[in-house]
Amino acid sequence: MSRPLPRHLRDEEVSVLLGRITKPRDKAMVMVMLRCGLRVEELARLQLADLDLRQRRIFVRHAKGGKQRVVYISNDAKHALVDYLRVRGASRTRGIFLVEKGEFKGNPISVRGIQKRIEYYAQKTGLRICCHQLRHTMATQLLNAEAEVVTIQDLLGHSGISTTERYCTVSNIKVMRDYFKAMEVVMKRTSRGVSLKPNLSLDKNKELGKDNNA
Repeated sequence: MSRPLPRHLRDEEVSVLLGRITKPRDKAMVMVMLRCGLRVEELARLQLADLDLRQRRIFVRHAKGGKQRVVYISNDAKHALVDYLRVRGASRTRGIFLVEKGEFKGNPISVRGIQKRIEYYAQKTGLRICCHQLRHTMATQLLNAEAEVVTIQDLLGHSGISTTERYCTVSNIKVMRDYFKAMEVVMKRTSRGVSLKPNLSLDKNKELGKDNNA
């Protein structure tokens, strides 16, 4: 039995979250998960060589199951990354996101380290947030913005489309929009053709004909 998907963040919740993050590193980490759909493990393993800011893409070389894929960087995620890299400072470490305090300062931040930062912002904003929820939010937002399921599958690195299709079952906005959009077409076609209103005069004549033949 598959695990239930986490609740995705609403647009206003995303705004609240981003509005409370002031550290450039944390903003960049959140934006990469939120806009690029990276798993927290993939984020922790990112290296400088994996970034191609000119082409606005990231090479995910340490994906789940040993697979590799390319994801793309939105403008706001790119700005967050650039802002962080400006203050990151020189380091022999090839990892992108580094620990900034304590005895492990300058080392790549761990998965647990990233999770603890998200937990901090969850407490700070009063929102229920986890790392995977950011990835799920990205998928839901893309679906509601008319992206094809196969495109989302490729970006998330799902091996089977059935996994991606689970997002469709919890995204009612697209269903609602598709229904009303399609129904407008149906109604316009109907109005150009035969009216849906019953022809009362014709029905009455038929009844009179029956009476005359009786």
